[in-house]
Amino acid sequence: MMISGAVFDLDGTLLDSNGYWNLAPDEYLKTLGKRAAPDLAKTIFTMTLPEAAEYMTREYGLTRTPDEISEGVNAAMERFYRTEIPLKDGVQETLELLGKRGIPLAIASVTDRPLVESAMRRFGLLDRFQAIVTIADVGVGKQAPDVYLEAARRLGSSPGETLVFEDALHALQTAKKAGFITVGVYDDASKDKQEEISGTADYYLKSLRNIGEVLL
Repeated sequence: MMISGAVFDLDGTLLDSNGYWNLAPDEYLKTLGKRAAPDLAKTIFTMTLPEAAEYMTREYGLTRTPDEISEGVNAAMERFYRTEIPLKDGVQETLELLGKRGIPLAIASVTDRPLVESAMRRFGLLDRFQAIVTIADVGVGKQAPDVYLEAARRLGSSPGETLVFEDALHALQTAKKAGFITVGVYDDASKDKQEEISGTADYYLKSLRNIGEVLL
């Protein structure tokens, strides 16, 4: 298998952060005197932040604009990225192994660039990535392949020679349909979808420590 690039999702793949994203909308709504529904995090899991902001506006009768809501949620998350969110198990080893093999790396994330950079800088990993692409750069979420295609383009790699590491089923489905080599990564936020994820992805890793199963 010829590999000329690797693209990583951020939340739930490189970072153990999905639980924090579950907290952030609740924390923001509390500042407005609102109480979040128990299933809010599950409802907005597959949405982009602007989509989630529009949903929260409708459901909670917010008078803020979607941009203001997005900024509020990001502010709640910024502290988590800067001080608390840990790396997923095996990330350091995976990046080192890919680097030793001369494979260029990119991040493709729904999270805004300043938060991505803040988190990676904290772990001393920012320079490991040749490109960071967010949905703000391409104008569409991971229901479309644009963010992966742009990341691969910046790496100079074609989809058929590019690994895409993802924890979310809908994102893996999108990347696979676009011709990428998909690697499903376990995350607690998607634990009820692991059978579908392992059946969809070309490779499935319970932990990134098992990266050798992909790079034989």
